Amino acid sequence: MNARCLALAIIPLSLLTVAQPAVALDSAVLTYCKDDVERLCAGVQMGGGRILQCLKSHKEQMSVGCAQGLQKMKKGMGK
Repeated sequence: MNARCLALAIIPLSLLTVAQPAVALDSAVLTYCKDDVERLCAGVQMGGGRILQCLKSHKEQMSVGCAQGLQKMKKGMGK
């Protein structure tokens, strides 16, 4: 692969790493809570922490796996 092709391949990856933290957080939440998000927050737009807020507002209906995943994320963030 020549240097130009390599540079063109790296640029989009670098753009992903500077994504807004809230969007990254929502993406991480989807890792643990995809089914819950589809069930409880289907109409919520991703970004700005809206997915996480929606799940928090439905904590009584959240699955055990999702709740555990959110706890794991929280510990990973040092909170």
